[in-house]
Amino acid sequence: MTAARGAGDSRLQSLIEAARRAGDPHALELAEAAERDCRAARLVVAAEEAGVRDLRLLAAIAATPRELFVPPRWMARAYEDEPIPLDHGQPTSQPSLVAQMIDTLRLSGGETVLEIGTGYGYQTALLARLARRVSSIERLPDLAAHARANLAAAGITGVEVLVGDGAAGLPEHAPYEGIIVSAAAPDVPAPLAGQLAEGGRLVMPVTGQIADIVTLFTKRRGRITRIRELTPASFVPLVSGP
Repeated sequence: MTAARGAGDSRLQSLIEAARRAGDPHALELAEAAERDCRAARLVVAAEEAGVRDLRLLAAIAATPRELFVPPRWMARAYEDEPIPLDHGQPTSQPSLVAQMIDTLRLSGGETVLEIGTGYGYQTALLARLARRVSSIERLPDLAAHARANLAAAGITGVEVLVGDGAAGLPEHAPYEGIIVSAAAPDVPAPLAGQLAEGGRLVMPVTGQIADIVTLFTKRRGRITRIRELTPASFVPLVSGP
């Protein structure tokens, strides 16, 4: 065991023990998932270090084998907290950033969630473990096909992956209590604003001059309201249309 690995294990055990002492019912779920796959536990530690405290989300990370959601040539890097290239110049997001974005949605298990930008389906898999239903839109058909196959291989249910224009959303299943967008735009696209439920949460990167800024929004009295900025990051632009 390396010193870095040992420090990560110690931090994870401290997190689990603190949750147990607090009587959190998800402490055992996290402990069991981390024990099954110590590699995924490294991503749990990275998420916790990024500020994620929701044990349901941390347990979902521990239970989700990221190597199933990256191209085969990158499997050896699957448990590093870093982006991984996909086809068409599309990258995956850094796992700790994925966790931060999902965390802002405050999912409790009964929500309907819309995801824009499926990629290879890792974020989709985490969302599916946390929400009642997930609809995910991917612009590129071959990436959507990979995501469907990856989700099936991981035994993930409650998800539909569709090929389409993410900026247009998916009105037939609206309203959504949570919307997560994995591509940058100057503003929240009007269709997505219209499909967000009253009091729902939408997180997306907003295009900036130097970096994109991951930003959390909500809807109050029918209007989109900015809650807070999370972190600077780099995303591909949100492409509208076919």
